Amino acid sequence: MPGLVHVVDDDNSFRTAIERRLKLAGYDVATYASALDLLDASPNDDQPGCILLDVRIPGLSGPDLQTRLIAQGSTLPIIFLTGHADTPTTVRAIKAGAEDFLTKPISSEQLIDAIERAMARQYAARALRSRLDVFRAHLATLTQRERQVFDLIVRGRINKQIAYQLGTTERTVKAHRHQVMEKMQVHSLAELVSIAERLGMIDMNGD
Repeated sequence: MPGLVHVVDDDNSFRTAIERRLKLAGYDVATYASALDLLDASPNDDQPGCILLDVRIPGLSGPDLQTRLIAQGSTLPIIFLTGHADTPTTVRAIKAGAEDFLTKPISSEQLIDAIERAMARQYAARALRSRLDVFRAHLATLTQRERQVFDLIVRGRINKQIAYQLGTTERTVKAHRHQVMEKMQVHSLAELVSIAERLGMIDMNGD
């Protein structure tokens, strides 16, 4: 699963060595001497990739860059590299969503394993996002009345209750319900509820 690896480290010889290793493994590589260089480059996270980030780079530190990227909405996975294991920093970075924390010196096998795991996670997250986009597109095709019926169905209301609440007949509600299932491309109420939960339309712990 090749992709683009962004290497951020102020040590020129380390950057060169890592770049050589990764290119041999089939990856595209972009290198940066500082966190600000990476921010200036505005890496595109639409393509498969990850960031290899030294914790202690002069200027903006690795964890501070992580915070900036998250604030900008970047979804590129970050693998931290450090020459000094520092538990508080490690915990902070992992809590903020870092994929991995590797201590230098690092073997090629360790490095490639970490990159492959990070990219696999990125791929899974992107697949989930694209499914949510499909659900939202289906939702946008519902008429106002169908949307009202949808909202009530996923909250566990039965046809009779929906008809009463909307001031219509059960037969009309059944017709709307059928349209909702067709347009949302689902075959069961459980699927419909699952979509509503994923889109954040209802509380996972009950309404």
